[in-house]
Amino acid sequence: MSEAALWYRVKRKVTRVSETQYDVVIIGSGPGGYVAAIRAAQLGLKTAVVEAGPLGGVCLNIGCIPTKALLHSADLLEEIHDGKRFGVMVSDISFDLKAAMKHKQTVVKQSSDGVGYLFKKNKIELYEGWGTIPRPGQVHVKLNAGGEQTLAAKHIIVATGAKPRSLPGMEFDEDRILSSTGMLELQEMPQSLLVVGAGAIGVEFASMFRAFGAEVTLVEALPRIVPLEDEEVSAELTKVFQRRKVKMLTGAKLNGVDRSEQQIIANVTDKDGKEQQIQAERMLLGIGIAPRTRGIGLEELGVELDQRGFIKVDGYMRTNVEGIYAIGDCIPTPWLAHVASAEGILVVERIAGLDAHPIDYDRIPACTYCNPEIASVGLSEAKARERGYEIKVGKFPFSANGKARILGQSRAGFIKIIADKQYDEVLGVHMIGPQVTELISEGGIALSHEATGESIMHTIHAHPTLHEAIGEAAHAVATGAAIHV
Repeated sequence: MSEAALWYRVKRKVTRVSETQYDVVIIGSGPGGYVAAIRAAQLGLKTAVVEAGPLGGVCLNIGCIPTKALLHSADLLEEIHDGKRFGVMVSDISFDLKAAMKHKQTVVKQSSDGVGYLFKKNKIELYEGWGTIPRPGQVHVKLNAGGEQTLAAKHIIVATGAKPRSLPGMEFDEDRILSSTGMLELQEMPQSLLVVGAGAIGVEFASMFRAFGAEVTLVEALPRIVPLEDEEVSAELTKVFQRRKVKMLTGAKLNGVDRSEQQIIANVTDKDGKEQQIQAERMLLGIGIAPRTRGIGLEELGVELDQRGFIKVDGYMRTNVEGIYAIGDCIPTPWLAHVASAEGILVVERIAGLDAHPIDYDRIPACTYCNPEIASVGLSEAKARERGYEIKVGKFPFSANGKARILGQSRAGFIKIIADKQYDEVLGVHMIGPQVTELISEGGIALSHEATGESIMHTIHAHPTLHEAIGEAAHAVATGAAIHV
């Protein structure tokens, strides 16, 4: 066979329309896409995933996993500094950012490789390249290795995620003005850091780099930090950050930023209308995300997007175009990895004919891994009142918890349970303190099983554990008083 004929045969092979009719093709391999693919394969659906980048998407590679790996380094550093009171004497303590980044990257690789293993185990076919949808029932892939592939699909799931959002005139250069992605690649410790946005991303990086030794200033446009959390949780974190010497400006407006090779100077109007200039070596812009929904053919197909570019879906994640679904950060539901996974499972179980039900977004746990940690599920006190509930509240401080004292983490934090006054049903659980991102699962189970304050109170919690604080808060909400305060 001539070289020209061989080239034609290879080219024809990589550009042919797939002979395989897939039941499901998923564009994106983040926590929504890869979990949907695994569940689909488990249910016997012929499944393919299209991914232009590394397996695992934002969460595994430049989001949740690497951020929490660095936060663990921060927590460990703070614990070592505090070791003297536990009888652990350590001298010449130092921090190596490059070594922490290396550990972070090891964790990322292990996680991404784990997804690849699960794809092979479940016989999920992976197409590495950029996927577009030229028409319903078809996904076109521009392969990273060269060439093109067209896949036939009965059902298409868009799980393309999102990217950090910038502001006009303050675009990311990943040098002085950084996104969360750029922060995860720093190789030199900044002496000072300005963090714009005090949601989960902002307070996590503020907490982390304060532990690493940087001077940190936190600017938030809304009246309080972590504004989506219960007001008492925000107030408690504010007090702790003040003790940790994190500077905070809330109700503040960022007017503009000047950058040079050495620093940035931000012009900010504070809540009293006074203009301030904040100098820092680097600035993190953590004000939210923008969906990755452009350039994949959605507009041409007539898939409805909202004004911000997020894909509109119904309770079963269906778009307005038959056979096309969307999940995760590219739709306007909570931007959380576990939400994307739940949405992916819902879609494929519905496709497979199982009795899948829409997600109750009131029962989604949220976790913030700053120090102290924050976790919540269900309605806040304010939201419960807005919805017309007559409520009762039970609280228990970690200062009265034996295990928190053992850990040396009893100075701050509490468990707060909100219940309906008439029926005692738990409506929300809010926590700030040691390891609460692990404790919140008990709150999630309480809501999903329609638990009452009394039923949690009568659930015996082992001693000494942090979980006891939940039982005590339940005792307070059910009877009006906890035992140990």
